[in-house]
Amino acid sequence: MGFSSDFLWGAASAAYQIEGAYNEDGKGLSIWDALSDGHVLHGDNGNVSCDHYHHFREDVALMKKIGLKAYRFSVSWPRIMPEEGRVNEKGLQFYRDLVQELRDADIEPLCTLYHWDLPMWMHEKGGWYSDSISDHFAEYTAAVVGALSDKVSRWMTFNEGTSFLGEGYLHGTHPPYEKVPAGTEEEYSRVLRLSRNLLLCHGKAAAVIRERAATPPQIGIATDSTLYMPDSESDEDISAARAKTFAGDINHYLLNWWLDPIMNGKAHPRLEAILEEGEMDIIHQPVDFLGWNCYLANNYNDGPDGRAPASAWNGLPRTNMGWPVTPDALYWGVRFIHERYRIPVMITENGIAIVDFVMDDGCVHDPQRIQFLKWYLRGLRRAADEGYPVLGYMVWSILDNFEWSFGYEKRFGLIYVDYRTQERILKDSALWYSEVIRQNGSNI
Repeated sequence: MGFSSDFLWGAASAAYQIEGAYNEDGKGLSIWDALSDGHVLHGDNGNVSCDHYHHFREDVALMKKIGLKAYRFSVSWPRIMPEEGRVNEKGLQFYRDLVQELRDADIEPLCTLYHWDLPMWMHEKGGWYSDSISDHFAEYTAAVVGALSDKVSRWMTFNEGTSFLGEGYLHGTHPPYEKVPAGTEEEYSRVLRLSRNLLLCHGKAAAVIRERAATPPQIGIATDSTLYMPDSESDEDISAARAKTFAGDINHYLLNWWLDPIMNGKAHPRLEAILEEGEMDIIHQPVDFLGWNCYLANNYNDGPDGRAPASAWNGLPRTNMGWPVTPDALYWGVRFIHERYRIPVMITENGIAIVDFVMDDGCVHDPQRIQFLKWYLRGLRRAADEGYPVLGYMVWSILDNFEWSFGYEKRFGLIYVDYRTQERILKDSALWYSEVIRQNGSNI
């Protein structure tokens, strides 16, 4: 059976990680611009990064050379709304130009509205604790939809609420660098309040897209989540893995924490208890597809004591991020998600950080990345072979970029970036991926 004839082979990025131009053409500051100094490895920042803001035409040309069918990008909220209530037309024009360039290259644009760069003015109003954030986000969404929906039909409201809420407001590794003790009532209270506001943002944004889009929209949300694979393919082990994946805890890393309210209008009792009348109706805006970001299965993660679980083994393959390599994750994730929610799935992020550098021959040879992608895509192809609806696959990432608290040390890209000169080099993996696309995955 394999991948469908209209399968979306693509790659992904995020505005803050690649755009640079942090203070140009009327852009406002984000929490990463204003608060991350002293918190990022080597003192790096995203002020210039890949300078995609000025190099986007060159970057789209490289995407076309690879043969991408789709490109997932995010819009910078502070570039569009540098101040409360004010829309920056130059910011909108940048994304209009980007989307037109993609369409001219026959690459479908997939737009994510929020990928972690909260405007500082919103942070100063309370950020994700603020009851007003959903109205501000709806206003921002209306501006983007008005500018881009004539050429964009696939939308994602958020990227990884699990991560930006957890790392920013609970674990203290991302701005605004707040930390609370794990497993405490304070942590649970924060999770509930933050989750309510994000879910309301999603619901209001989805309604705005449906009401105002110039072309018929497909709406999704991109999330990461815990995933547990079965130890074997016995019914007992599969049931145990599924139950652990969709547990009933107060836990923002659970996929069902987010999708049960969105898809089914049902939430954890404590989350439902803090919703005001009518708020669940706002949240319950079912998505047309789920964008799922997956790098690993959690079976092999180290425990709180730093020790690997019994399921791991000495010498377990790990990426340059320290993440275990678990090739069957895409199969089990797609299967479990579709069995529970009956919606199509798009893999909106999957990739590997390794130690990349330019060799004497002027090329970037990255065989480990090719092998990683091949392994994971085989699992995704199995899901497609078994009839689970898989819309597309977005490699993370199209370019080496600013990898949040790790700065520029971690390289995920299909395209190597020399940050001193802004030279781009297609890695071996980009050339390999080009052939995968050409053969629609039949060669993996």
